[in-house]
Amino acid sequence: MHKTVLAFDFGLKKIGVAIGNTLLREASPLVIIRSQTRQERFERIQTLLEEWKPDILVVGLPLTEEGGEQFASGHARRFANQLHGRFHLPVVLVDERGSSMQAQERLGRHGDEDDMAAAIILERYFDHYPNEVV
Repeated sequence: MHKTVLAFDFGLKKIGVAIGNTLLREASPLVIIRSQTRQERFERIQTLLEEWKPDILVVGLPLTEEGGEQFASGHARRFANQLHGRFHLPVVLVDERGSSMQAQERLGRHGDEDDMAAAIILERYFDHYPNEVV
């Protein structure tokens, strides 16, 4: 049975969102959430969850080039914990190193690449769990 997966490229000002499923194992950019408050952010996320009914959530974890934690890692972990606490869905953290640069390369431009970065994070999730779904 396939499962729907939503992935998030978390930022304090905007959050890129991508969607995919475990059957096709393909990720597609979905939307960039721009919100002024945490309440607005989670209202937008709740709307997406109601529309797409995901089984799993994936959050990109920013790490240093050496693979260590950095300041932004704490924000991503807190966001992942909030998603799990509010929506009671499994949340998986995935290394997001270089995802924004890859997104810019794919799009051929700089700027709003957050939803494409989320798609790259989701592709990494599919690559990391080829036979098993968390």
